[in-house]
Amino acid sequence: MSKLIDVLLLLALPASGKSETRKYLAKLPPEKCREDFLMGPTVQLDDYPYVHLMRTVSQELRKLNYDGIFFDSDEKPMKEPKDWGTLIELVNEDFEDLMKKSKSAPASAGEWMLERFDIARIKVGAPAAFRTMPADIRQKLVAAIQKESTDLLNDKNATIQDTTGKTIVIEFARGGKHGSSMPLPAPYGYEHSLSLLSNDILSRAAICYVWVEPEESRRKNIERAKPVQVASTFLSLTNGVPMEVMMNEYGVDDMAYLLEKSDKADTVRVETRGHRYYLPVARFDNRQDKTTFVRADQDKWDPKDVKALHDGLAEAFRRLAKAMNDRG
Repeated sequence: MSKLIDVLLLLALPASGKSETRKYLAKLPPEKCREDFLMGPTVQLDDYPYVHLMRTVSQELRKLNYDGIFFDSDEKPMKEPKDWGTLIELVNEDFEDLMKKSKSAPASAGEWMLERFDIARIKVGAPAAFRTMPADIRQKLVAAIQKESTDLLNDKNATIQDTTGKTIVIEFARGGKHGSSMPLPAPYGYEHSLSLLSNDILSRAAICYVWVEPEESRRKNIERAKPVQVASTFLSLTNGVPMEVMMNEYGVDDMAYLLEKSDKADTVRVETRGHRYYLPVARFDNRQDKTTFVRADQDKWDPKDVKALHDGLAEAFRRLAKAMNDRG
């Protein structure tokens, strides 16, 4: 039997089925996850909370008639494309703190988060936007984001735990403008973001990629913003991505390109900071939708849908296991 996956990068275009896949795996008995998917109990890291906070920061700054820094409006793509790297640097910090079991206890969560943004931006060559901000604007901004920053801080600290025998799942989505040719120019796409991950992550990571075509990603993105019935209650899901963002930042992605150009089967080759890494890949084919049913209550799952999803994932992870063994 192959060893358990230490770090799993869960990657896909928006609305491809990442969340449903994660939910399905969480419902399985632990021994089934180990046998079929090489996964222990999971610890979750995700860049989405930082994207959400970036949007909140921009909203509050625009209310103050100040530059939004990250976004000009809720419907627009990022103002500074290097902030795709900012997000990776924040994930690197979260991973390092998890490894060191280091919890944060700042005097002000809002100030702590603005400083984290600036430090991460400097690392990727973007300007430190908050250190030079007028004091009165910064004070008002900190007050406005204090609660959300505190929630993020508490969630981050709650993640800190013993990771022995567990699989750390790091989730993010990357892409480029619709119609782009390969390779995608930095800082877009997986190639660039993977190269910014820390050596500690890359030396231990495998990839689970949920594969859908961009057109299907856009269709499902619209569908997931509609209300869904869960436990006899209709919930309004508000995590739909604006269409301008879908077309300009997720219109294509480069996973197929990266798999094709790697000189080892079922891997993505990452060359960065003088090192070369081969990341084994489980490419789960969800082009014919196998995951949407998971959004419903479990007692409503059709056994045929469950089998199709499980078999599809198991086949992808069998290939990943072989690539892991070949890597040694």
